[in-house]
Parts: sequence; structure tokens; C-alpha cells
Amino acid sequence: MTESTAIEIGSDGLAGKNRKSKKRQVTLLAREDWDAAQAAAGAELHWTTRRANLLVEGIELAHTAGRRIRVGTALLEVSAETDPCALMDRFQPGLRKALEPDWRGGVSTRVLEPGVVQRGDAVCFED
Repeated sequence: MTESTAIEIGSDGLAGKNRKSKKRQVTLLAREDWDAAQAAAGAELHWTTRRANLLVEGIELAHTAGRRIRVGTALLEVSAETDPCALMDRFQPGLRKALEPDWRGGVSTRVLEPGVVQRGDAVCFED
């Protein structure tokens, strides 16, 4: 899931993070999308370059606004696509454009149920 052991997700986002937006409390990036964006941009960068909170695998995030995702014991609701910013091109020219198709830049979510996420936890939609 992520590089660290366990991450606590509180009612207003990741523990220790000051989130000002109710719609963007936790951001998710799919490994498959990140890999595709890197290939399109001709780069190999650590996923944290994208500035997402959690890296997930095996779940299609494109066009999922309004859907609920269980990550570990936390329940999140996708509020929107996370648009890539100009900063991406400072890390790698062409990265921003490579992140634009099919929501490759990830999704913003809001917390419905706080919980704990650990590497290897299941990630699935709950509808």
C-alpha cells in the first residue's frame, strides 16, 4: 500500500495533516496509472512525486466520483479527480500531460469512516 507500516485516517484526513477541504481529505493514486504516466513521460519517479497520500493497486479509479472505497478499515468517498498541477512538469517535462488521461493523477476523497491503513490491506469499492 504505502512505504510506511500503518497510517491513521481520522475524520478529517490523515493524522498529522492539516486538510482544509472536506472534499480533498485523502488522495489516492493507483500504481497502474502511475506506471502508465511514467511510461508516457519517459521517466522513473517515486510515486510520492505525485504528492498523493496513498498508493493503491488493483482498483480502477477513473470516473468514480461518488463511489465509496474501503481502504484498510477506513471508508472513503471519491469526491473528484485530482488534477495534475504544473509542478509535475518541474519534476519531469511532460509528466503533467501524461497524468491527464483517464484520471491517472488519482482521486480526491472525503472520509466517511476513520480507520487504519497498513501496507497490503485490501482496497475495494463498497456500493
